[in-house]
Amino acid sequence: MTLRKGLTIGEFATVTRLSVRTLRRYHESGLLVPATVDPHTNYRYYLPDQIATAQVIHRLRELDVPLAEVRSIITTGDPHQRAELIAGHLRRLEAELDRTRAAVVSLRQLLQPDAATLDVELRSVPARTVVAISATVRIEDSLAWFDTAMDELDAAFPPAERAGPPGGRYANELFTDGVGVMTVFRPVRSPHGGGRMEVVEFPATDLAVTVHAGPHDDIDVTYGRLGDWVVSHALGIDGPVHETYLAGPRDTGDARRWRTEIGWPVFRLTPD
Repeated sequence: MTLRKGLTIGEFATVTRLSVRTLRRYHESGLLVPATVDPHTNYRYYLPDQIATAQVIHRLRELDVPLAEVRSIITTGDPHQRAELIAGHLRRLEAELDRTRAAVVSLRQLLQPDAATLDVELRSVPARTVVAISATVRIEDSLAWFDTAMDELDAAFPPAERAGPPGGRYANELFTDGVGVMTVFRPVRSPHGGGRMEVVEFPATDLAVTVHAGPHDDIDVTYGRLGDWVVSHALGIDGPVHETYLAGPRDTGDARRWRTEIGWPVFRLTPD
């Protein structure tokens, strides 16, 4: 009587719900090597305790985990390292999902035929003194930089010392070249600097202002419509864009209640 060598590749494919072709590919890449390979027939045989490993590999590949990371995950004996490898990839997936969701929201807004109406106010803003943090930032680092800068301002000036909603001024080069000066600020009752914070005097300016309602996923659509309004009203853009955060993530977790005021410094074009 011949002793059973294990599960044939067909049987293993059945119990793991993986195709024979996939199992052969895992073998060739070294991800999942059969327990034995018959030297005469080249038949592959797997052991029952390899079923869970096969299913883990399959799940990781469904999540687009690179083969090198899959190999690290299944070969490491350190459960903490394994968890960190998986968590790192999940963070990348979540970031990609956020980018995809933002693109979908923007496309839906752009494709709405009745969404072209935009309330715009031409506003003369007087000179004002604020406490600000500024730096040259890459566009891909802008959100993280914004959060840390706002945390610093919030820590230095508790609610009782604030004189209005926070805001930001962003150089056009941030959007055109991918790197530019970002400034976040708070109007406060008694301005004073410290650390990265500086007391800044903003000059008086004329702004074309509109309000973006809701989450920031499609704020680029509002930017585009404001730009269209500025051009169609024979105005030129003069300086960095202004944002005022009337309500945002620091005020409420309900993104439907967020309100971001966008202001473009403008001047009237003279006919040629």
